[in-house]
Amino acid sequence: MNQRIELNTEVCGGRAVIHGTRITVETVLGYLSAGDSISDVLDAHPNLTKEDVLACLEFAQKVGAARSLSLAAA
Repeated sequence: MNQRIELNTEVCGGRAVIHGTRITVETVLGYLSAGDSISDVLDAHPNLTKEDVLACLEFAQKVGAARSLSLAAA
């Protein structure tokens, strides 16, 4: 997993967050799926970096790929 993304049961109920924050991957993906740009996300959350946003996309891709594999194996 990307070092920028962490899963910690003590933070946001164990949901994937950007390391050192309480900003969930789901929140970032929500902005992007609504049509906001990376710049829009960074404007809304100035403590994030472009690399953090890209790490969210990478995390989502890996989760999606893993789910596809598990469905294919079932």
